[in-house]
Amino acid sequence: MNIKNKILRFMKEQAYKPVKKEELANIFDIEKDQLKEFYSILDEMEKECSIVKTREETYGVPEKLGLRFGKIQGNSRGFGFLIPDDVESRDVFLSPNNLNGALHNDRVLVRLYKKGDEDKRPEGEVIRIVERGNKNIVGIFQKSKNFGFVVPDDEKISVDVFIPKSEFQGAKDDDKVVVEITKWPEKRRNPEGKVIEVLGNVNDVGTDILSIERKYNLSETFPEEVMLDAESISETIPEREISRRLDLRDKKIFTIDGIDAKDLDDGISVEKLENGDYILGVHIADVTHYVHESSTIDKEAYKRGTSVYLVDRVIPMLPRKLSNGMCSLNPKVDRLTLSVFMTIDKNGKVKDQNIKETVINSKARLNYKDVSDILENNDEELMKKYNEFIDEFKLMEELSKILRRKREQRGSIDFDFDEAKIILDTEGDPVEIKKYERRISNRIIEEFMLAANETIAEYMYWTQTPFLYRIHEDPDEDRIEDFKKFIYNFGYKLKGNDEDIHPKQLQDLLEKIEGKKEETVINTIMLRSLKKAEYSHERKTHFGLAAKYYTHFTSPIRRYPDLTIHRIIKWFINNEIDEKKKTKLEKKLPKIAEHCSSTERIADEAERETDELKMVEYMSKRIGEEYEGLISGVTSFGLFVELDNTIEGLVHVSTLTDGYYHYDEKNYSLVEERTKKTYRIGDIVKIRVVNTNIAKREIDFLLVEDKE
Repeated sequence: MNIKNKILRFMKEQAYKPVKKEELANIFDIEKDQLKEFYSILDEMEKECSIVKTREETYGVPEKLGLRFGKIQGNSRGFGFLIPDDVESRDVFLSPNNLNGALHNDRVLVRLYKKGDEDKRPEGEVIRIVERGNKNIVGIFQKSKNFGFVVPDDEKISVDVFIPKSEFQGAKDDDKVVVEITKWPEKRRNPEGKVIEVLGNVNDVGTDILSIERKYNLSETFPEEVMLDAESISETIPEREISRRLDLRDKKIFTIDGIDAKDLDDGISVEKLENGDYILGVHIADVTHYVHESSTIDKEAYKRGTSVYLVDRVIPMLPRKLSNGMCSLNPKVDRLTLSVFMTIDKNGKVKDQNIKETVINSKARLNYKDVSDILENNDEELMKKYNEFIDEFKLMEELSKILRRKREQRGSIDFDFDEAKIILDTEGDPVEIKKYERRISNRIIEEFMLAANETIAEYMYWTQTPFLYRIHEDPDEDRIEDFKKFIYNFGYKLKGNDEDIHPKQLQDLLEKIEGKKEETVINTIMLRSLKKAEYSHERKTHFGLAAKYYTHFTSPIRRYPDLTIHRIIKWFINNEIDEKKKTKLEKKLPKIAEHCSSTERIADEAERETDELKMVEYMSKRIGEEYEGLISGVTSFGLFVELDNTIEGLVHVSTLTDGYYHYDEKNYSLVEERTKKTYRIGDIVKIRVVNTNIAKREIDFLLVEDKE
């Protein structure tokens, strides 16, 4: 156990009373020559917010001092919540007066003054702002005679930013701008800032997506030194590099991706042995050959963490020369890869694996649509075109079904939620929004990637090498308890032990409700009951996949964790991990895991926001039109209705004029007081589009009639 954990454990003991650093040093028998280092560890722990230094200069853990560390989640009405670092603690309500100048996303220390109970959250006051979360803010500029102000795009930042006349930088009314905060807010004073970039008028083409890019600090362009380094990399693979690798250039390897994909990470090969076993080869672009640890390209890739796929563009993690060129497994060219060969029996068990540095030459760049049309529809024209691959396609389908069956048997949960495919015209206007098709070839590649990720994770775990895992922790007991009560209303129970939840119980439930009216509602509430997957340096189970070992190995062009994992694997198979490297990895990996989990969340939010923006734009041209939809969410202020094309809008409770409706939180429903007429998640209703607000990303619906 390291010294930080020892200090925390000691301070959390029942009998501990806050003491000064000198007393702590005595308690832990710190030698005189180690005092400086010990005190700097205490300073570090205070900065990390795991301990607190009081006014009397004594140290303790926040929860024992009636304090909480965490992040502010703002609200458009001026109040906020503290989302505590300690996941076991409840959110804390912060009134506008008790925010004391803290803004959305700031890291703060809060003193509790009301503990809260079953129905009410605890309440508190911000006593220290540890770290500001918004150095720059994106918003709409408004000008008056002697000053200006910016209304933030992010509604969670509920205060306008004051701009002195000297800091306009040519911004005009209704321009979207980026402002840098120069003076932070105080109790009764708004923040002050200066315009650092004018993005264009709010109605200009492209300003909307550019605003989202700036809001999430995403950049399509790379720093000059990164581009120069990328340009200096030779595209020719030296013969000595090829000679030291396993040469697979004559093997039938191909890629299957979306029609628009340009960064092709993974190639596939498959064969069946005489004894009935399969050999599945998953060949992943060897990005680490070109992107060396701590190089300028590597540092920029770490900073970005992931490629971001916005509705009309990709913001890549690596310069395009690498992501779409030298690293991408384009057809008919030699490419360096890291391959895992899995020997799989007829029951889907991986009997053996072999990991090698390889060189391949992809025989074809195939797409999901064509391969699915061949396997699902026996499309004659396509079968003729891809005649040489038909046997492989059929073998892949056969093997993927075996792998899927094995996953299902152990309880892997397969949420089949609809995703939107948004089609834009040349001006960036949405012309069609439909469901994204998840067909047989998509499922085949999904199964093969899951198999490769599991195989790599288990193999590396048993080598006892420091590694990066993809984990999904077990859900909280309280959330599962609420979920059990909810499904009981529909006549369902979770099988098995009441104490522990196993993913198999949830998977069995999903099978029971498939195709039924309540399927969507139960799917949705189940997903909300689970935790989010994240990266970790510790091996923990992946609850959703019911997997003991899992990692992300298959996308090093677009995910930094995969790039890190490739490095570790290559060091291991080349016997390059000594004690020094092991110690270095043990220190670095927790930070990499936390950072990559964070950049993944940012990418998800930016992608979701651009999708929502285009959906609102699409519906703004369809005011007055009527559609059938499904109630996808219920709140005290109304019903969210999702249309067949995945677009969601709000029926405000004030428009339900046939009575007075109460919100039943436990049953996710609105109930009319007198008639007991009920609207609940999963009900089918007919709506009319009545209003849209592009700036707020809102769509308003009106109920036309109900359809049971």
